[in-house]
Amino acid sequence: MEDFTGTIQGQPRKPSGLWTLEAPFDKRVRELVKDWGATKTPELIEELIVTALKMARDEMSVADLKLMNRSLKEMRYAAKIFAPYAHFRKVVVFGSARIPPDAPESKVAEEFAHKMAAQKYMIITGGGEGIMGAAQKGAGREQSFGLNIRLPFEQHANEVIEGDQKLINFNYFFDRKLNFVKESHAFALFPGGFGTMDETFEVLTLMQTGKSRIIPVVMLDRPGGNYWQTWMKFLTEYLRKLGLVSDEDFSFFKIAPDIDAAVHEILQFYKVYHSTRWVGEQLVIRICRRLSSADVAQLNKDFSDLLREGEIIQGSALRPEKNEPQIWELPRLILTPHRNNFGRMRQLIDAINASSVV
Repeated sequence: MEDFTGTIQGQPRKPSGLWTLEAPFDKRVRELVKDWGATKTPELIEELIVTALKMARDEMSVADLKLMNRSLKEMRYAAKIFAPYAHFRKVVVFGSARIPPDAPESKVAEEFAHKMAAQKYMIITGGGEGIMGAAQKGAGREQSFGLNIRLPFEQHANEVIEGDQKLINFNYFFDRKLNFVKESHAFALFPGGFGTMDETFEVLTLMQTGKSRIIPVVMLDRPGGNYWQTWMKFLTEYLRKLGLVSDEDFSFFKIAPDIDAAVHEILQFYKVYHSTRWVGEQLVIRICRRLSSADVAQLNKDFSDLLREGEIIQGSALRPEKNEPQIWELPRLILTPHRNNFGRMRQLIDAINASSVV
């Protein structure tokens, strides 16, 4: 399956000796993995074991070994918890834990999460109080995940998710952030402090640099609030004027005037567009329905600057996609783009969703 960057998981088995210690150890590692019953991509399990053995020879500090060990254990456990819910789309809700539950922002978060849950989306939050607790109250326990972080001061999960198996406690922020990004299909951002800004800019940076899938990002506030307009003013009057961000970068997010507009933005994103996957230098855009020939021609005209060579072709699944049989029959748009303007790729997705269908 694809990972959250849209690249192909799995890799050809490396010949013996390229990534191992010595030939006898190669054999023992392969036998161990086989005896354990690892039939799914055993070569990756072998490589994980070899990497661990190499750590022993590198004579790393105890602190480094603890960090690597604990972070890997956190990633493994989180992946195990998320796995049964892979067929559900999920929305991450970020916002301050300090906002009271009766504040207007909390009421908006609760209603937004309730409406997304009604659309069969699950909600992921940081597991705390404030905006996070309000969103999980709106979605309900069954449709909620909480990614809590252990802090030096007392930190409790909100009462909705407390005690649920889908509450995952992390020691490291980077593990927690990774799971927010790799498990999400949309982000909803509410007013917050350093943590909210950190997550906001990280999500935008990952999409801007092509290190994560492009997904919808919506900003919400209390009715009549100007939190995101103030934030936007900084971006436009300083960062853009200094040439530190481009006009296309503003395509990655939408400031929603109300809850219904935010819900519509997320649902519209997946109206025709389904997902993407890189196959070598080709970007394969999976779509829910075929586009008309006229619309494909218009896409080629409007996005010729995005193409490194050739044109946008409507076709079917490529052979490397055979490990995703559940979407094998979906139509594809296949192109070879430059990899230096992912804001334009977001605009391409918007154009695809605005197209007519056959």
